[in-house]
Amino acid sequence: MGAFAQQFDPTAGNMVYGGGAQGQAPDIGTWQLDPNAEPRRNQSSFRAWHWSDHFSSLGVGVILADVTSRALHYWSEDEATYRVYPCSIPITEELTKRGKTEVVRKAKNPPWTPTPDMRKKDPDLPLRVEGGDPDNPLGAYGLYLSWPAYLIHGTHDTRKIGRMSSNGCYGLYNQHVTELYGLAAIGTQVAVF
Repeated sequence: MGAFAQQFDPTAGNMVYGGGAQGQAPDIGTWQLDPNAEPRRNQSSFRAWHWSDHFSSLGVGVILADVTSRALHYWSEDEATYRVYPCSIPITEELTKRGKTEVVRKAKNPPWTPTPDMRKKDPDLPLRVEGGDPDNPLGAYGLYLSWPAYLIHGTHDTRKIGRMSSNGCYGLYNQHVTELYGLAAIGTQVAVF
C-alpha cells in the first residue's frame, strides 16, 4: 500500500487525507488532493510559555494571551489541564491593551454593543445585537475581563482567527471558546503580552 499525506483541519477538527492542492473542483469550489503526494508538515508558530513566567501562583487558573503568536494559553488551578488555542488579536497596537487583568463575568450568547469609537468610525453600526443573532460578532460565549469592553469570545467568522482582526478582544473558534468557558472560572488571572 502506498503512502498518503494527511493534514489536520482545525476548523472542522478532523484529518484531511491527500497531498497538496491540485486545483479547484468544478462547480463546488473545493480543493482536490493528490493521494500520492508526500506528506505536508504543518509548523506551529505558537511560542512555549509557562504560567509562572507571569504569575506567582495559579489561583483559580491562568490565561496568557500571546499577541505575537496569536495564541491563547490556559492552565487550570491544579495545572492538570493545559490548552492552547489560536486566536484573533486587535487590528492595531493602539487597540491592544497589555498587562494583567482577570475574568470577571462569563456569558452564553453575549449581546454585542459597539463602543462609541466603533460607532464614530461606522455610524451605521447597530446600537446593540442580541446574543445568538448571526450578525453578533461575539459568537457562542464571552469571558469578560476587568478592563471595560475587553473580552475573550467566540466568533462565527472563522476567517478572523489567527489574524489581526478585532477591536481589542481576543476571538476564538466557537468550539474552543465553548471549551474554555467550561474550564475558566470567574477570577481566572489573565496576562496579555
